[in-house]
Amino acid sequence: MRIFQNLLLPLALCVALATPAWAIDPLYQKQMERLSEIMGSLYFLQPLCETKTTDWRVQMNDLITLDQPDEDRRQRLIGAFNGGYAAFSRFHRTCTPSALEALTRLLAEAEQTAREIHARFAE
Repeated sequence: MRIFQNLLLPLALCVALATPAWAIDPLYQKQMERLSEIMGSLYFLQPLCETKTTDWRVQMNDLITLDQPDEDRRQRLIGAFNGGYAAFSRFHRTCTPSALEALTRLLAEAEQTAREIHARFAE
């Protein structure tokens, strides 16, 4: 039994050192994913309700370029964007009062989230 224990510890240590290290997300990752989701929702809703619109997909691409995430984080941000788009595209085909209200609230939340990320993590 003692021989087994003497072999187990070095083996466990080798396995632990051989496994790849997981990347640690930045502290603002949760907010970035929420902002990405909001931008995806806006990408669907804004053209539905307004004639003059922002291209939220281009804005999202710029955000990813500036953040320089690793591939895993990049895919999660894109997934959040697509999820936000899909969430509203399921229920809205025309600009209804609820779609307009959602658009107004999402624009305010996007601005607040972007300011929070900048204030807490960019300075």
